[in-house]
Amino acid sequence: MVHPLERLVIRHTLRLPSPAGPAGEGDVAARQFDAALMSVGFKLSADALRTLSGLSEGTVVDTAVRTLATVRELVGDHVRHNVYFVDFPANVPDTFEFWMRCVTEALEDRKARPGIIEQLRTGVINLLTLPSYGTYRHTYDEMLAAHDELTAAVGDRLTVLHLGGTLDDEVTALYLALAGSTTPLGDEHLADLGVLAEHCADGDQPAEIPVRENRAVVNAARLKAGSVPLLDTVTDVLRLACALSGGDVSLQAPTRFRKLSRPVRRALLAGLDEVVARAPAKLADVLVHREEFKRLGERLHPHEYPRWPHAADVFAVARGEKKAYTFDGRVEALLGADDVTGAVRLLESAPGKLFRALDRLLRSAATQEERDAVLAAVERVAPEVSGRVVLSVREYLHNRAEETGRKRVFINRTGRAHVTDDARRAVPEDERKQLIAVLDAETARRLPAPERLLVDPDVLDVALPLSGRATAAGLGVLPRGSVSPVDGELLRFFVYWKQRQRVTDYDLSALLLDARYDTVSWLSYTNLREVEGEHSGDITNAPDGASEFINLRLGSVRGTYIVPQVNIYSGERFEEAEESFFGFMLREAEQQGQPFEPRTVRMKSELRGPGRVALPLAFRRAEDGSWHAKWLHLYLKGHPAHNRVEGNQVSVATLLQGIVEREQLTVGYLTGLMANAGTEVAIWDAASVPDEPVTYIGLERPEGLHPDSVVITPENLRDLIPE
Repeated sequence: MVHPLERLVIRHTLRLPSPAGPAGEGDVAARQFDAALMSVGFKLSADALRTLSGLSEGTVVDTAVRTLATVRELVGDHVRHNVYFVDFPANVPDTFEFWMRCVTEALEDRKARPGIIEQLRTGVINLLTLPSYGTYRHTYDEMLAAHDELTAAVGDRLTVLHLGGTLDDEVTALYLALAGSTTPLGDEHLADLGVLAEHCADGDQPAEIPVRENRAVVNAARLKAGSVPLLDTVTDVLRLACALSGGDVSLQAPTRFRKLSRPVRRALLAGLDEVVARAPAKLADVLVHREEFKRLGERLHPHEYPRWPHAADVFAVARGEKKAYTFDGRVEALLGADDVTGAVRLLESAPGKLFRALDRLLRSAATQEERDAVLAAVERVAPEVSGRVVLSVREYLHNRAEETGRKRVFINRTGRAHVTDDARRAVPEDERKQLIAVLDAETARRLPAPERLLVDPDVLDVALPLSGRATAAGLGVLPRGSVSPVDGELLRFFVYWKQRQRVTDYDLSALLLDARYDTVSWLSYTNLREVEGEHSGDITNAPDGASEFINLRLGSVRGTYIVPQVNIYSGERFEEAEESFFGFMLREAEQQGQPFEPRTVRMKSELRGPGRVALPLAFRRAEDGSWHAKWLHLYLKGHPAHNRVEGNQVSVATLLQGIVEREQLTVGYLTGLMANAGTEVAIWDAASVPDEPVTYIGLERPEGLHPDSVVITPENLRDLIPE
């Protein structure tokens, strides 16, 4: 059985915790383990292979069984991927021809025949009523027999598993990294932090937990372990209550508060009382979440605890029985009176709010004196603003150039997106450039100054992960806005889903657009075959899990963009399904193989967002003919049912244009600042690995680095964001 904590370590770090077991002659078993890993696109590092070879055979076998189960799930190989057309991508029929064959087979079926005849009389056939449509017509083993073995290719993915420390050491290090992250975590990582926090409640703790959602999860574990939670705002208490009730600690979705035990109620009320007693002005924060505090008060019964009067004030404010004046309300009053200078003076006491209001302040400023006041305030408070906010504003200002004519893209915390025309007045160009210079200088001041920095050039276009919610859990996944090269002749998408309770039909599609974002063609269940490739066939029910594939020959693609999407035609939402994930593979034309081959998988990500149309990423052809992936991690609201690629062409194209034309801050931006500050920055060369410790930034951890080296890969890319 896979140890849940060991699974978390491997999934988050691609490190194999050092196995505990007796010494022995495990070299044969270790080599067999390595070969089994290679069959699914993984490999043991030299240190890991050497260490396992010195352990007993039983220890190696047990480690292999657990690790293989984990990495197979990482890449999506833990389920059986069948296809409707048994020898896909060969012999995929023309769509109309296929539908006519399904109708003919239905007419030959005694039970189905009367209903089909009745439909034919109306002139409209419902495909879902055809017995041979939408369900597998062969077994998984029959499908395997129809395909030749995959021929190995140099370009096949080979992800190295490096040897880590003991399981306890690795778990503690992972906990400290997630809890102390300077950027918010995605939902999956936040859930993992909850597991780790309960295990590590009595152990080492991070010096600081800057992200409030992370703090709420850690506080829940501390409270369960009998420790005092870390609270310094009334909202911290509300988030903690949500965590204890299994709700949304980001406060974006309503939480149904559970019945709380008396000790927990006392802890929450005592926390509220202390926060307000220490800083009465924080009562104003209650107004932002008034309804949530009302519902929480119904669970806490503050009237039963008169010794905490300040806690009672919190709920009096929520009910409107006690006045509290919000900071934002005071700012609005000043701006409403056209007192920009006064608003700036007030906002200096809340540096983060000042940074977030910069655009409005500059547009509202009527004189040069007011604009100068804004710039001076930014310079004074910049050292007090979190690195994540500094970088977010820097990126925003870069894309706020005068007269850009760009679309305005709105993406909420859950990945739901929409686009509108930007009707705002331009920000004054001189002030915009001056602010960018100030933010660059502040970021450079906070960055580390390693003696030597080695960089894999493929990582330079990876977007900085300013929020963990701008990505998804999985393998080979990069933050929204990242650009990565695509090398291979065949591009193959896949989606897998397994319904929990209701009949559920997901449809994998690919929209092909030209350079002006106009539709060229598409591949879907309504268009099974095109010049560019083939669709594997529509599956409409997934009680045991179902897969769909799209195979594309990149050299034949007409147009500039390929936009894969997953549409919910009917049934359960992505978050409701028992499991749902998307990915893509790259192959050479001569490789053949099964529809799903784990060692050709370049990316696999979970589909758990809102909306009924998922847009994981897009592919763009450059002028030289090469292809690159642009990572999206977006969801469209879609329709309640029957979403199809034909129905969302315009919205997808508009959204893609807004994302493609927006420039993200990348790893290259930070390494450029470090180089300007005097750090020696060199391109990584695997042929000449240095003997001394270095700082390395790349897509994968290379072999042979000095053990004291600092290594930054996508798994811990958030560590690049300065505090």
